[in-house]
Amino acid sequence: MSITRSVAKAAAFLMIANLLSRILGFLRESLIANYFGKSGATDAYFAAFNLPDLIYWLLVGGVLSAAFIPVLSEYLAKGREEEAWRVVSSVVNILFISLSVLIILGLLFTPVFVRMQVPGFNQEDMELATGLTRIILIQPLLLALSGLTMGVLNSYKVFWPSALGSVLYNVCIILFGIVFSDPNRPESISGFAFGVVGGAAVNFAVQIPALKKVGLRYYPLIDWHHPGVRKITALALPIIISYTINQLQVIVSANLASSLPQGSITAIQWSYRLYLLPVGIFALAVAVAAFPTLAEQAALKNWQRFREINSSAVRMIIFLTVPVSVGMIVLRYPLLRVLFQHGAFTAQDTAATALPLFFFSLGIFAQAIIQVLPRAFYALQDTCTPVLVGILSMFVNIGGMFVLLKPLAQGGVALATSVAAFLNMFILFYLLRKRLGGIDGGRILSTFMRTVVAALMMGVLIWVWSTFLNGYLGEGKLASLVVLISGIGLGVLVFGLAAYVLRMDEFRQAAGLWQRKLGRLGR
Repeated sequence: MSITRSVAKAAAFLMIANLLSRILGFLRESLIANYFGKSGATDAYFAAFNLPDLIYWLLVGGVLSAAFIPVLSEYLAKGREEEAWRVVSSVVNILFISLSVLIILGLLFTPVFVRMQVPGFNQEDMELATGLTRIILIQPLLLALSGLTMGVLNSYKVFWPSALGSVLYNVCIILFGIVFSDPNRPESISGFAFGVVGGAAVNFAVQIPALKKVGLRYYPLIDWHHPGVRKITALALPIIISYTINQLQVIVSANLASSLPQGSITAIQWSYRLYLLPVGIFALAVAVAAFPTLAEQAALKNWQRFREINSSAVRMIIFLTVPVSVGMIVLRYPLLRVLFQHGAFTAQDTAATALPLFFFSLGIFAQAIIQVLPRAFYALQDTCTPVLVGILSMFVNIGGMFVLLKPLAQGGVALATSVAAFLNMFILFYLLRKRLGGIDGGRILSTFMRTVVAALMMGVLIWVWSTFLNGYLGEGKLASLVVLISGIGLGVLVFGLAAYVLRMDEFRQAAGLWQRKLGRLGR
């Protein structure tokens, strides 16, 4: 019972910290919009993250998510703690040296990279992007240290320091931005860049006391031949390729958008973050929860149960994200007004950002489903297939950007991303069906059709309601907040009622879970 309570307590803390971090993240973005609007300065700021992010994901992202934590946990579970610390030391030393070399090269060749990345920038924005990139380039090293520290602590079942660190990361960026940024000087957006570095440092520092408490041991060694190090490398490589591919798509989109009017990169960036929000909240939660059971059933070769679990996860994601997609399309204007339209961010900026948000929203449920399907392949101990499909989707995405940029401007970048997500999803469905001899496709299609019907009914009523309110209240900040909150409430009510009438299993599952949680609170 004590283990169950401790896990529940940790999960509750992590959920609260994650929610707080996301709220602070949007406050950070709203502050940037207030100071600098949708401008060349904000374009330079967001473009400055591309090289640091590429370096980070190239070396670190896959190591943490796919290999470091499970391998370290395996050593600790077997009582081989001393050997675990030797593996940790080797990995830390390898990454520290590799990152340091890449960061030095990045600092030397920043102007070359920036010119290649955003050739359409004017000279002033080019110089600003170069300076900001050099500031932020220290961030990957600090994030790697905090990420590896998080991996060690999580292996010891200690979760709160990394959760607190993610909150403090955003707090630092906000504080630095408030103190050092001046709306009248575009170059002062560097205050936020220094905040990124400061936040990454605090994120690492806040975890050090807990690391000492679990018995920190460090060895100045690099053992490439150690089985643990080699296993981490083998497991991480395909995921590193996948993350790097995704980052290359971001760089290409910035390259193309730099030829558009100032602020286009900013419009794409903010709409993209809204697009990923429901994916992060709903899809990743379902995917992470389903993955251990998928892996267990694959090990037992219980393929019928494997198909059922995968189908259930996909159907729940469809049920949760299709209405979000429709709702975001209908309510995108009040959503953007509430989040960003103040200070230097004007109504014209809202309209420009609403265009890519519309096209991104079309692909929300496809992007959400491809959080689950690759994990089905990982459970089958196949990390290569999702990567190969991702590479194909990347080429389609980049090709689509080139084709759609001229007729749709920044909306073309978003539409190409959505099309690539659909292609990725369909190919993974096909290959998984071929691998398993079936994927419960009939039930998945039935859930999709009924969810679309319910979501469209919801969307029409929200549109009528929001149009009615806008006629009386106008389109100011307070009016938009009323439209947004009431529209979301109406949408949840209408979609829930429609799902109930359509007798959707996913509605009954969600309602049952909600009732159980309320019951526990009542006790």
